Amino acid sequence: MAEFSKESCLEDLRRRILSTELPPGQELDEVGLSAHYGMSRTPLREVLQRLQGEGYVVMAQNRGAKVASMDIGVMRVFFQTAPMVYANIARLAAENWTAPHMQVLKSAQQDFKAATKAGSPGAAALANHRFHATIGEMAQNPYLWASLARLLVDHTRLSQTFYRPASPTESVLVVKAVEQHDAMISAIEAREAALAIDLTLQHWDLSRDRMERFVRPDPLPVDVIPFKDKRHAV
Repeated sequence: MAEFSKESCLEDLRRRILSTELPPGQELDEVGLSAHYGMSRTPLREVLQRLQGEGYVVMAQNRGAKVASMDIGVMRVFFQTAPMVYANIARLAAENWTAPHMQVLKSAQQDFKAATKAGSPGAAALANHRFHATIGEMAQNPYLWASLARLLVDHTRLSQTFYRPASPTESVLVVKAVEQHDAMISAIEAREAALAIDLTLQHWDLSRDRMERFVRPDPLPVDVIPFKDKRHAV
């Protein structure tokens, strides 16, 4: 087994958690992980501590580490918070983007298109993660970035079901998501903040129902007025 550096181990564990190869709530065998990554327990613990800080894992004293869960309580907060964060991120991205950021965003969109065309749900979810993370970087707001980064851990895991369409109708939604990404890029590039907010909220609404069904068969009883009707991005 090849040895991994701490950074490469960190990146691989992020990927495995986001793809749900390591599913929510799974306990992590530190001995097995040490053997897999060819590193001792001390640097592995440092990696796990970083992942805990990023919201990927939970560590409890004398109980080891486990992948962050996605129970009903966590998901209720996620669905309440996500549209507010995404809307404000979109506005700031339209105002603050730079040319290097735009290049990365367009590259992420090309990867997203390729993954959805190939019917690869894991690759599509990870490319979507990169797309929205890049918009977060464009916003250049460390407070919102911290919230977005945590939201994207759960969003990416939830979106696995969205990119596994079970019917022609659901396949159309995936195509629509690709088109919405293109429209969001255009709005941000044109610095049209209001349009970027509207498109972002439409994009959220497109996948929300499917993501909720990842958690439970019936939609979560989230008592939130649709954010697009409030239009109070700050």
